[in-house]
Parts: sequence; structure tokens; C-alpha cells
Amino acid sequence: MPTFNVTTVGTSAGLITTGDKLHLTEAPDGGYHLTPYDPDFGRQIRLAEDLMHEDRDILQGLAK
Repeated sequence: MPTFNVTTVGTSAGLITTGDKLHLTEAPDGGYHLTPYDPDFGRQIRLAEDLMHEDRDILQGLAK
């Protein structure tokens, strides 16, 4: 997905190459959303949480 950067342009906000990042994501209804949250990072966190939950005993043993 493309990412955009937000910056001040006069008294407005503009999408150019400096500032906070926005991510363009597809909506279920076929439209698009601009969000500050990285959807790839969210997927990685969910995968890590699933792994930690499934392998809890192994991870607890390694922590000792």
C-alpha cells in the first residue's frame, strides 16, 4: 500500500513528503481509507500474539 506524509501548507494540511505518515487501505465496500495506523504492523502483532498464545508452554520454559 502507498504511504503519504502530512505537513502544513499555509493554514491547511497537505500530503507531501514530510511529517506524519498516512496509509491508504481498501475498505470492504470498495472505497479507500486514510489511516495513521500501519496495517502491516497490525497483522504482524496479531501473528505474534497468536504464536505466543499457541506456544505458551515452550516460551515459559525458555524464559527460565
